[in-house]
Amino acid sequence: MSTAILPQASLLDAHGRVARDLRVSLTDRCNLRCSYCMPAEGLAWLPAPQVLTDAEVIRLITVAVAWLGVRKVRFTGGEPLLRPGLAGIIGAAKALRTDQGTPPELSLTTNGVGLDRRIDELADAGLDRVNISLDSLDRERYASLARRDRLSDVLRSLAAVEAAGLRPIKVNTVVMRGVNEADVVALAEFCLARGYRLRFIEQMPLGPRHGWDRSRMVPAGEILAMLEARFRLTPAAQRGSAPAQEWLVSAADGHPAGRIGVIASVTAPFC
Repeated sequence: MSTAILPQASLLDAHGRVARDLRVSLTDRCNLRCSYCMPAEGLAWLPAPQVLTDAEVIRLITVAVAWLGVRKVRFTGGEPLLRPGLAGIIGAAKALRTDQGTPPELSLTTNGVGLDRRIDELADAGLDRVNISLDSLDRERYASLARRDRLSDVLRSLAAVEAAGLRPIKVNTVVMRGVNEADVVALAEFCLARGYRLRFIEQMPLGPRHGWDRSRMVPAGEILAMLEARFRLTPAAQRGSAPAQEWLVSAADGHPAGRIGVIASVTAPFC
């Protein structure tokens, strides 16, 4: 497949903004059953003929990078680690060249289950960084949220990504009222101590129709209030097109300096 730089077009939205990032969902399947995402019994997966082949996915990414000015590609799911050809897709995408003459930046959003066994393979293929979902540091709360007892797997994967040298490591947390508010400060301390970039996310209306209960959502303002009771926060520079509003955390006794983001996807939607 040719990786030559071709004449460029641009992806413009109604506000005149140029889209440089592409999000590619590689599968609708997942090995967890997170309560804010799907029912305990799961959902009906797409029939195989409706899922793009590896070659079709690579072709679409090639068009986006070589023709349309995309510079960053994020692989998501479902759970993208369940895609058998993931390493090959990453390798093909890394062989492309953007309008700047450089390989695209490649990232992976994952629940982390099994990533520790594959991170070296994916890094060798060209993966640049990883976002890992982690909604609690308490084993029972994690198992209740994910409906699977896999916290140890996720923590092992975080350590493996760190050992592989992929940076920055981002951690995503959905906060739910009456479920895991107690983990907000604990997760912040955990991530600051390790240099991870934690991002709290308001619960969004995902999963089955009529399954979202707004009263269970903890809004960004409340999340920030919990953080400000423990940390000294300073707003970071304007986020531009990024979904998270970031805050700089000043170093203090018991924790180093760092960054924490809050994605107000419901109370202050960014799309």
